[in-house]
Amino acid sequence: MARKKSKKTENFAKRHPALTAAILIILVVIIAAAIIFWAVRPDIVHKLTGIGKHTWGEWQVTEEATCGAAGSKTRSCTACDEKETETIPATGEHRLNEDGECTVCGYGAQGTIEGVANSELSIHFLELGNKYTGDCTLIKYGDTEILIDAGSRQNSAVTIKNYVDKYCTDGVLEYVIATHAHQDHIAGFVGNKSGDTRTGILYQYKVGTLIQFAGTNAATQIYKQYLSAVDYVENSGTTVYTAKQCWYETDGAKKKIYLDEDKNISLNILYQKYYDENTSDENDYSVCVLLEQITENKTYNYLFTGDLEKDGEESLVKSNSLPQVDLFKGGHHGSYTASTDALLNVIKPKNVAVCCCSGATEYTADPDNTFPAQAFIDRVSKHTENIYCTTLSIDYDKGEFASMNGNIVFYVDDRGKLLLYCSNNTTILKDTEWFKENRTWNGT
Repeated sequence: MARKKSKKTENFAKRHPALTAAILIILVVIIAAAIIFWAVRPDIVHKLTGIGKHTWGEWQVTEEATCGAAGSKTRSCTACDEKETETIPATGEHRLNEDGECTVCGYGAQGTIEGVANSELSIHFLELGNKYTGDCTLIKYGDTEILIDAGSRQNSAVTIKNYVDKYCTDGVLEYVIATHAHQDHIAGFVGNKSGDTRTGILYQYKVGTLIQFAGTNAATQIYKQYLSAVDYVENSGTTVYTAKQCWYETDGAKKKIYLDEDKNISLNILYQKYYDENTSDENDYSVCVLLEQITENKTYNYLFTGDLEKDGEESLVKSNSLPQVDLFKGGHHGSYTASTDALLNVIKPKNVAVCCCSGATEYTADPDNTFPAQAFIDRVSKHTENIYCTTLSIDYDKGEFASMNGNIVFYVDDRGKLLLYCSNNTTILKDTEWFKENRTWNGT
C-alpha cells in the first residue's frame, strides 16, 4: 500500500507539476513566515502556544526591605500571566520619619528619665555593681512591680535595692521570678548578712508571688541559701509556685497573669520541656516569660528566656505560638550557645538587651566567645541592629569595669509608643569602640 501511495503522489506531481510547485512554495512560505514571526514576535507565539521563554518585565517592589525586615519584588511575563517573586534581603537601613525615628523598629526614638517615671509600662535591665555578668530585670506596670532574677553576686543586692526603690515605693514586689539556680541569677535574692540584718531582695521586700524553676541539679552553697530565703518569704505569706505548676495551672497557679482589670497586659509563663524533663545543663531549666501589652495602636511583646540554651529554645519554639517581639532579653547574656536561629527566626526581635559585662573573661578566655559572642551577633544581626549591653569590662583581672549603655530601660509613653532610655548612653552595640575593636558586623 505504501508503494502505491508513493506512485500516486509521483504520478500527481508528474501530471500537475505547476500545482505541486505552488503547494511546495506555499508550504515553504508558511514555514518561513512562522519562523520569521516567531523571531520577530516571540511574545505572541508564547502567549498563544506557551512555547518559548518568558519575556519578563521590570521588577516591581511589592514590599520594601528595611532595617531588620526582608522585602520582596515581583515581575510578570509581558506575554502571559506568569509571575516571579524574589526576596529582597534586609537592608539594615531604617525607614525614618520626619522626627528621625524608624517607623519599623523605633530606632532613634530616645526617651528620658522623666518619661520613664511617668510611663505606663517600663522594663529595666539593671547593672549590678561589679565586674561579673548577671541578670536582673525590673518590670513596672502602674503600681505593680515584677522582678526577674537577682544576680550577679550577693553584694549586688544593695545595688539592686537602691535602683528598685526608685520605682517600688510601697516595699512590695507583686511578682518575683527566679529563672534557674545559677549564682548570677539568684545571689542577689540571698544577699549578705550582718548580724541580724540580711540585704537579700527576698528579705528586703514583701513578695506577693514567687515563681521559680521546676527543676535543678544545683547543690551549691548559694543555692542552699536561696532555698532558705524562699522558706523565709513563704513563711511570711508569699505564694510560691514553680513554672510547671503555672503551666499546668495546678494548686491555684496560672500560666496567664493579668496585671490590669481591662486585661490589656499579661504575664505569660511559656512552656519548655525541661519543666518536666531532667537535663545536665542547668541553664535549660530556665523559666520563660512573655509579657504582652495591648495598646490602642498595637500589641507589644517582650520575651525573657533566662539562660535557656539550644535544646530548650527548640522546645520553646515547638511548644508555644511565639509572636514577633519588640524586645528580647538576649539569651544567656549573649552567649554563642543561646539565641539560636531556631528561636530568632520566629520571634524576629526588633530590640535586644544583653545583660553582661562585655568582653569579660569570667567564663572563657576565648575572645570570640566572651559575652556578647561573635556567633550571637552574627545571628541577631540578621534581624536588628538595635542591640544594647549593660556593662563593659575594662580589665577583668583588676576588677575594672564601666557602663556601656548602663541601665537599659524600654518604656511605653502616653501615646502608646515604645521608647528607650539608658543611664549612660543609647549607642547601639555595633557603633561602640569595643565592638569595632573586637567584633564584626555581618562579616565586616
